[in-house]
Amino acid sequence: VAHPQVLATLALLGDKSLLFNDTRTAFLMYAVRGRSWVAMGDPVGNDQEVLELTWRFRELVDQHGGWPVFYEVSRHRLPLYLEQGLTLLKLGEEARVPLPSFTLEGGSRASLRRWRNAVERAGCSVQILPAGASDVLLPDLERISNEWLTARNTREKRFSLGSFSPEYLRHFPVALVRQGDRPVAFATLWTTSTRAELMVDLMRYVSDAPPNVMTYLFIHIMLWGREQGYQWFNFGMAPLAGLQPRALAPLWTRLGAFVFRHGEDFYNFRGLREYKDRFDPVWEPRYLASPGSLALPFILTDIASLIGGGLKGVFAK
Repeated sequence: VAHPQVLATLALLGDKSLLFNDTRTAFLMYAVRGRSWVAMGDPVGNDQEVLELTWRFRELVDQHGGWPVFYEVSRHRLPLYLEQGLTLLKLGEEARVPLPSFTLEGGSRASLRRWRNAVERAGCSVQILPAGASDVLLPDLERISNEWLTARNTREKRFSLGSFSPEYLRHFPVALVRQGDRPVAFATLWTTSTRAELMVDLMRYVSDAPPNVMTYLFIHIMLWGREQGYQWFNFGMAPLAGLQPRALAPLWTRLGAFVFRHGEDFYNFRGLREYKDRFDPVWEPRYLASPGSLALPFILTDIASLIGGGLKGVFAK
């Protein structure tokens, strides 16, 4: 199925079931945890196909006594979920950088130029390897990945993003940073056949890599994407961004807005938003569509379990 957004790439993880339409021109990917049947993102296909798939999924869930859940859906598909009587919660905002106009020129990009130049003075360079070409570097990539996980005392996430494995890496181009001859950082790239969108999935670097090495890598990936004719760089979510603490807003919205403003010890929500703003992205809201009321805490726990890492794992993308 051709699709202009990179989220459809998550079907390659192998950790989700796929529900197709009769002609196999559209699909929906989901996983089950507890009573929650969690679809990752919007269904993939045209409007009529997506409408039929959404109801087919709802009927399948109902047959098993489950809760239908759609995680990280776009505002463009919200009528589908409202029609099913689901409750919408805003999870945050996704940053997308328009690549045809992306440049390092101008005063607003001075900090990006400084970071790039500093990393290059430390002897670094970037190479974009096509899909499958990273096999010869697997020992180096695994070393970097393991060190990155150990330094953060964390484990691989899943469901909403990839995890390190040779089989998974073979599907994608890899952006590699070398300091001299030594690989010190890498990122896997999700691409679309229409060249509509480009996104980074796995991002790993060693502890003694130069400061701002990942910013340096992002810059090169965006410039490469522009040269290759991609229209957008998907920078991923800024969790809880854009929630307004209005007195009449739902409790989740008010709580999320409070954590965004005051929860820096828990997670750098505001700093992440400010960092991505340096690249002048277009911000687009992302939502959770699910049964509301008393089911919601259990649904959030199930999603956290699917992704890994507890409730913080829902947002640590």
